[in-house]
Amino acid sequence: MRRGWGGKGGGPQAEQPPADDAAGWFGGRLPDGWFTGAPAVTVDREEIVVVGTLPALEGPFADDAERAAAESGRISRFREQTRDERIEIARQAEHRYRRKVAWGARLGGTEELFTTLSAPVMTRLRQPERMVLDTLVAAGVARSRSEALAWAVRLVGEHADAWLTELRDAMTRVDDLRAQGPDLT
Repeated sequence: MRRGWGGKGGGPQAEQPPADDAAGWFGGRLPDGWFTGAPAVTVDREEIVVVGTLPALEGPFADDAERAAAESGRISRFREQTRDERIEIARQAEHRYRRKVAWGARLGGTEELFTTLSAPVMTRLRQPERMVLDTLVAAGVARSRSEALAWAVRLVGEHADAWLTELRDAMTRVDDLRAQGPDLT
């Protein structure tokens, strides 16, 4: 029995359709007024994350904590009020792109993501790398090797953002050059 694109089970998965147009598709599909501009759309092999900026809050706030609480409350209200429509849009996008869709909202200094995917990743590590993970666990930075590895990846992502951006841009240029190359078939 053949399972769907997101199902569990053995066998090779069908190749995913490209999602190069996902930002445009969401920009055209989302209702007017949800966000102050085009949402940020991030795509990988498993998931599409759509994060939009909500209209600014008005009025004075006693301090930063009160402003942050108001921002979080507004994001929560947006999440509740748009739930059914977001589910329908996600269903359509999941059918189109064969990836799960997660949502988020940003307001002022607050950003919250709603039900994002946590995908397992297998890796083989030699003893020196395992010792790094075990040190993080022993120090209480992480509860497990898995959590320690996720922490380390986030840390690298934060501190190597400029380099990773350059690398992604270079990969895009290589893909563009390959597409322009001769057809050898």
